[in-house]
Amino acid sequence: MIRIVTRKFLEVFIFVLAITFLSFLFVRLAPGDPVLTILNADELSVSQEQVEQLREDMGFNKPLLVQYGYWLIDFVQFDFGSSYVTGQPVMEMILLGLPATLELTLGALFVMILIAIPLGSLAAVYRDSWIDQLSRILSIIGAAIPSFWLGLILIDLFSARLHWLPSMGRDGTMSLVLPALTLGLAISSVYVRLLRSSLLDSLSQEFIRAGRARGLSEFRIFFYHAFRHSLPPVITVFGVSLGSLIGGVVVIEVLFAYPGIGKMVVDAIRGRDYPLIQGYILIMAVIVFVVNTCVDLSYRYLNPELKMKEREINR
Repeated sequence: MIRIVTRKFLEVFIFVLAITFLSFLFVRLAPGDPVLTILNADELSVSQEQVEQLREDMGFNKPLLVQYGYWLIDFVQFDFGSSYVTGQPVMEMILLGLPATLELTLGALFVMILIAIPLGSLAAVYRDSWIDQLSRILSIIGAAIPSFWLGLILIDLFSARLHWLPSMGRDGTMSLVLPALTLGLAISSVYVRLLRSSLLDSLSQEFIRAGRARGLSEFRIFFYHAFRHSLPPVITVFGVSLGSLIGGVVVIEVLFAYPGIGKMVVDAIRGRDYPLIQGYILIMAVIVFVVNTCVDLSYRYLNPELKMKEREINR
């Protein structure tokens, strides 16, 4: 375990260094000039001297690598700079918006679990039955419908027509229902089919037949053996698709005017707010890396074979 954790720390160091350089490079090479955006050059009369003076004050006249070096020094001190638009510290803005984004993400995962686990399990247990056919139809429909279109339909039905749920903002638990339901429904279709396939593979293994021969109950065989054995592929796909989930959160936050960091970074892109964009990219990259590391470590618990192989290697 110590060897694994040490290797992961080395990987995260290289990963963070690479992601900071790439994010800094790509953001700086993007079209648009933040200086003109800050000065409101489209609406106000701004002289070239003012533009050059602000560019010099912000360090944009220095070579790109020099700018990156200064930014990296500040980053090591956990200083992401201040927003060009609001003047607030970037870390403060991210910490203000992050709870709303995590709340929406966890709500979507909760909806996904409520749908994927029962429907995928029933489809595997009752293979080729009407339940299995229904799960296939719902999965295809869910995969085909864009999340923003589904969100608009839910807003029209539950907010505009029935007036049951709010459609915008973050004001209590009820305002979380529609965005979490939209995102959860959009991602659940993948996991229904994946869990069904993985469970069918687990139920055909020798240890399942051995458990039945020993007289174990079907409940124990399914939940304590087959279901646990089927989880690694599902968790692997979740780790890989986490980036897509974060992208979906950005779309849903904009659609429902949910005040998370996804909506914040969309506004930052429009305003060429480099520090906020870089801070968002870095925070999201670290979150994805940490989740994937937890996925790797969880295999030792979910798959006892890996633990046995590790013991044999250590011997």
